[in-house]
Amino acid sequence: MADRRRIERVNGVLREEISSLMSSQVNDPRLKGLITITQVRTASDLRTARVYVSVMGNESVRQEALAGIQSSATFLRRELRGRVSLRYIPFLKFVLDDAMMEADRLMRIMDDLPLPDASESGGLAASAGQS
Repeated sequence: MADRRRIERVNGVLREEISSLMSSQVNDPRLKGLITITQVRTASDLRTARVYVSVMGNESVRQEALAGIQSSATFLRRELRGRVSLRYIPFLKFVLDDAMMEADRLMRIMDDLPLPDASESGGLAASAGQS
């Protein structure tokens, strides 16, 4: 088994290399819009890796892009052999990462919250100070 620091280094290298390959080598028409590799989590034996992908767009665009990326997994793994010096190149499993979509949703909710008036907050502070 690999130690934790080595796994983290491997995760970083895989993320960079997969991102580079996807932008320069993969020409699938299903991959439209902004696609980002957010993180890679490699198993402790370094044989499998879960690749988290963020795709901007509606649900059908996201699912279509995920299918396109997953269909290129074998090609990406084969290309990684020449770029990464590991005994075993991990099998890649792609998963949609909803973190950016969730953050965007939370920001919209926060933007919609009404702001308190300055006179209300000043009045509360003044009355709290007099008590």
